[in-house]
Amino acid sequence: MAGKLHLIYRRLPNRILERDDEVVADLGDVIVAKSRFEGMLAPLRVNGVEVIKNGYNMLYFAFVGENYDILKVYDEKGNFKGLYIDVLAYTKREGNTLEMLDLFLDIFVFPSGEAFLLDEDELEMALNYGVIEGETFDFAYRVAREIIEKIKRNEFPPDIVWRYNWRD
Repeated sequence: MAGKLHLIYRRLPNRILERDDEVVADLGDVIVAKSRFEGMLAPLRVNGVEVIKNGYNMLYFAFVGENYDILKVYDEKGNFKGLYIDVLAYTKREGNTLEMLDLFLDIFVFPSGEAFLLDEDELEMALNYGVIEGETFDFAYRVAREIIEKIKRNEFPPDIVWRYNWRD
């Protein structure tokens, strides 16, 4: 893969984010790329702490065939803020294009290892408005719970996440 990755990030019912990101490592089923947070309406606060805002950098890990991606979040000065994990229906790759379908739930993990499940209200709303079916609702929670349990047992994230940093 050349130095760029075309990301298509879908969110039901009809939101699509497309961008080209710089590839740090192409390991076939794992792609590591760099990007920056832009276009956020408000900073993300978790447990009272501002963890993501416009201008922050991310190093993201896309795992083809898995139901999550992982973003290592860094502030403007390069300080590690934590891990942001998206729960996904799928991650597909075709050449230098990566496509993901977001399932609303997210997890933020502080450097201390403390993890927080985010956006449960958005998942609930998607179910209530018929954007997703009960099966998808249950699947999203199952994936999130499995990840949180693995975090508690120090079995998550995969080791590859610690091998790369924003400055790589």
